[in-house]
Amino acid sequence: MLDIIIIGAGPCGLSAAIECQRRGLQVLVLEKHCLVHSIYSYPTYMQFFSTAEPLEIGDVPFASANDKPFRHEALAYYRKVSDHYDVPVLAYEEANEVVRQPDGSFLVRSEKRGGEQAEYQARHVIISTGYFDHPNILGIPGENTDKVTHYFQEAHPYTGTKVTIIGGSNSAVDAALELVRVNADVTVVYRGDDLSGNIKPWVRPLFESAVTKGKIALRLNSRVVEILPDRVVVEAAGGETSELANDFVLALTGFRPDRKLLFSAGVDMAGDMEKPVFDPETMETNVPGLYVAGVIASGRNTNEVFIETGRGHGKLIAEHIIGTRAASNE
Repeated sequence: MLDIIIIGAGPCGLSAAIECQRRGLQVLVLEKHCLVHSIYSYPTYMQFFSTAEPLEIGDVPFASANDKPFRHEALAYYRKVSDHYDVPVLAYEEANEVVRQPDGSFLVRSEKRGGEQAEYQARHVIISTGYFDHPNILGIPGENTDKVTHYFQEAHPYTGTKVTIIGGSNSAVDAALELVRVNADVTVVYRGDDLSGNIKPWVRPLFESAVTKGKIALRLNSRVVEILPDRVVVEAAGGETSELANDFVLALTGFRPDRKLLFSAGVDMAGDMEKPVFDPETMETNVPGLYVAGVIASGRNTNEVFIETGRGHGKLIAEHIIGTRAASNE
């Protein structure tokens, strides 16, 4: 039987694995995609909000040629850290169920890439899954057509086209600026009366300048209510509607954590934010021996936990597990 199964090989899951290994615990990490898949899913040329140091895990320095590192640098860094600590990651294997056994241990059922079923047993489980598989759906007519995507990788495919961006966060602003560079006709539609207050401070002036110069059309207090083959219907705050010629829609409306594994294990949820019940000093949920790390510890507000804060969850968990074992042996 393993000491710990960690579900999710993002930065926070890797950090938890390293902290547990450092204390002599036997660890296995299950990851349904590739290593640090959430970062891989970021736009190709994305630059982080923070400097490199707050993204470090395992006391391995993150060397970057830039004040704020880019996506490709982060991918290389986390590969390096995983290799350095020889973290046992089973990639492309999805954990589907976590079942607590009568003796207090856990059975984790998974499915490999080829469809083969597998089972693992461990004394403890850490759920550290991300959220990029689950975009916030608008529920409007036309959202499921192939002209609509909830992900933005890079601007090239949209060269010379008419693109409507739904959203007012960093992802929407970054995408709009990249699209302008490939001569796309860009309109940003956002339901708020101003853009998100979390916009990167060095990016906001660039975006505002592009709006002022007419390179980007910005429609605040508005929402897209229908997506048609060659246009979108936009409704203003007062209920007045208008139509925009359109080739593609980027619905950059954010993502939400998948709580399937938490529910299967019997973890309680608190409040309207659907936040798992856990002790913030140990990260242990209401299910003894089952912990959360990273963004899964947040509710619907995925901005509540970042790599910079979630990377510390693993140390809290590892110390609690060791402390609990020591107490039980007294």
